[in-house]
Order: sequence, then structure tokens, then C-alpha cells
Amino acid sequence: MSKILVTGGAGFIGSHVAKKLLEKGDEVVIVDNLNDYYSVKLKQSRLDNLLERLKFTFYQVDIADYPAMEAIFEKHKLDKICHLAAQAGVRHSLKDPFVYERSNNLGTLNLLELCKKYKVNNFIYASSSSIYGLNKQLPFSEEAKVDTPISIYAASKRYNELLAHTYHHLYGIHCTGLRFFTVYGPWGRPDMALFLFIKSITKNQPIKMFNSGEMSRDFTYIDDIVDGVVASIEKNYPYEIFNLGRGETQKLGTYVEALEKSLGVKAQKNNLPMQQGDVVATSADISKAKKMLGFNPKISIAEGVDRFVSWYKTYSDELGLADM
Repeated sequence: MSKILVTGGAGFIGSHVAKKLLEKGDEVVIVDNLNDYYSVKLKQSRLDNLLERLKFTFYQVDIADYPAMEAIFEKHKLDKICHLAAQAGVRHSLKDPFVYERSNNLGTLNLLELCKKYKVNNFIYASSSSIYGLNKQLPFSEEAKVDTPISIYAASKRYNELLAHTYHHLYGIHCTGLRFFTVYGPWGRPDMALFLFIKSITKNQPIKMFNSGEMSRDFTYIDDIVDGVVASIEKNYPYEIFNLGRGETQKLGTYVEALEKSLGVKAQKNNLPMQQGDVVATSADISKAKKMLGFNPKISIAEGVDRFVSWYKTYSDELGLADM
């Protein structure tokens, strides 16, 4: 059994990872500032419902607050860090870049400094497929150059990777970065496409199809992502970066069709131009993760969307999901 800090543990990916770690017998300390970027009620409900009957320690703390984070490191004598806290949102980063500097950059620096001081030698952190930016060679490989991010969010994630490499080089801290590809599923973020689509369809409103729907994504179900994160924690490589995606790119239209089929409703569509900061396509080369992590995504889009719809129908009234 390990004592593991999960930052962003009230978030979408973080809460699912915490659940998996708790179920396998690890001691989990969750840190989350419960900010209002999206519904605090949804974040609290993840802790209350998704993690129901599981014993964990929770702190409502901002990772950018060094003294508060140091108090947690001092008290709990942590073995491992699973750093999933971040200010999310590609488009929002163009509106409020300063919050990304504080949360994503300063927050990650604080954690690495504390790992150095308290001799924690297993640091797993979330990166993003968005760091591939203007890279044209598909599928994206971890060996590709990633010097052309096109959003402040993506730039902050690239900074995290460079910082982790520096702390590994200087202080020997084991660091593994995970580039997530379009994660979806129950308890997801309300600003993500699937959430926005189901809200519009159930309200008989048109869904927004940016770039006229000519977008492709490596849609990856949450349970598959969690398996990759947990495997990374267990392997504890000295320094690695892994793509975590399904390894199967689909058109946005395919995603919408799966949702229409699950709901039994045909969506109205409003075709719109490409949004600033977005990329036309993402595609993950997951051969490295398969080889080194035993990563093997299993959930198809059809099954994943069905699971999301079932969850949405169960919790939509209780959480006011249609109004988020």
C-alpha cells in the first residue's frame, strides 16, 4: 500500500483515478481548490457519490499556495504524487491566461520543489495532446517535436514537461508525463463536447459543429485513461512521456452519430468556423504506452457514449446538468 497525493482529485480524471487507487488499497490524499471554472456542485458530487464509502483525506487547497501544500507534505509523508490539477480549457486560456500561469505553471513548480525537499521520488503528471499544436504528422508520436503550441493552455502543459525534465535531470526525481487525448465519460466536464451536445439535443437546440464538423479526435473513454495513469504510477520509470489515447481517430460526426443513436434523437446542427486555439485533428500513437505500460484501451465510442448517456439521465435532475 502506498500513500498517494492526487491533485485535482475532485476533477473529472482525478476523481476516477482516486477511486481506482482507493479500491486497490492505496491511501489517498486529495487536494482540489474546488474553483468555479465550472460547477462546484458537480465537483463536490464526484467526491460524495463517485467516491462514496471510500475512505480518503481531502483538502480544499490551491496547489499554487506553497505553504499550504508544504503543510500537507509535512503531515502525510507521501510516497507518490499523481498531479492532475490544472486550469483546463483551450479556449478559456485565450481569455484569462494569468490563471494558467498560476495554476498550471506555479502549481507544478511548487509540487516539484516539495518532491525535492521531502524526497518523494514518483511524480506522475498530466500533460495534454494539445501540446502537439501545429504538428502535421499523424499519428502523434512522443518523439515528435512539440515546439509549436497554439494556445496558452498547451504552452503551459509543455512548460510542465520541460520543468519535469529539468527536475529529473538536476535532482533525480522520477517523472512521468501523460499526454491525454480527448477524454470523455460519466462525471465529465460540462465544457467538453459530449456534455454540450447532449444538453443542446435534449433541449431541442442545434449543436455547434465547429469547422463544419470537419474535426477528428482520438476520443478516449475515462476508464481506459485511468488504467494508463495507474500503470504509470506503478511502473515509476525514471523519466518518460506517454500518449494516452484510444489510438483510433474518429470524425466529430461519428461521435455525434453515437450520441444520436444512444438518445434516439436526431441532432440539429449549426455549422460554424474553426475556433482560435483548436486543431483540426488529433491522433495518438500509443505503441510506446502499450509496450511499457501494458496500456490496452477497450471501450469503443458506442459503448462509452452509452455509458455517458446513462449517467447523464441518472444525475441530470439532481445536479441540474442541463443548466451547467
